[in-house]
Amino acid sequence: MHLNPYGEYAVLLAASLANDPPKNREDIVDRTREYGMTMTFSEGPDDPSGVRQVLQEWLRVVDAEDPHARALILNEQMEAATAIPRLTDHDGEGWHLHYRDDTRTTLPRVLAAVISVGTALHLTTRGMHRLRRCAAGDPCTAVVVDVTRNGRQRYCSVRCANRAAVRRHRARAALDAS
Repeated sequence: MHLNPYGEYAVLLAASLANDPPKNREDIVDRTREYGMTMTFSEGPDDPSGVRQVLQEWLRVVDAEDPHARALILNEQMEAATAIPRLTDHDGEGWHLHYRDDTRTTLPRVLAAVISVGTALHLTTRGMHRLRRCAAGDPCTAVVVDVTRNGRQRYCSVRCANRAAVRRHRARAALDAS
């Protein structure tokens, strides 16, 4: 079963942009294409800085540990984005919902709406715990979007999971040696 593709691609896009910040507008647009967005975006003079601001605000959701605080922050972001659901049929994709005002199509505005609504859908359909920072800790601060079936993904990569396992092993060995 494929749960909530809108939420999944939007939150994965946000994590990708946060974990590997794009250098310019072209990089941002390329990343949106990579995650399935096919629409064209009106060009604004502050697109890269506007998208960085959207991501900084979104990271507040990621870093909120209490589900109620997380929901409050996310509700504020959705309200600010004024994401109005609309049926659309473009680019041969078939009828589907867009969460944005068709008159405000600059890159930061669209991403603010898509990411906030997508994150809300992801968290409400999969669980409020399914978005966090990598459990490996220092030096990794990557965002982890848990889309696993069992909902237990804690690390951003196998590398970080292995690094954490080695740390735990060394800590146990040091305790045993003392």
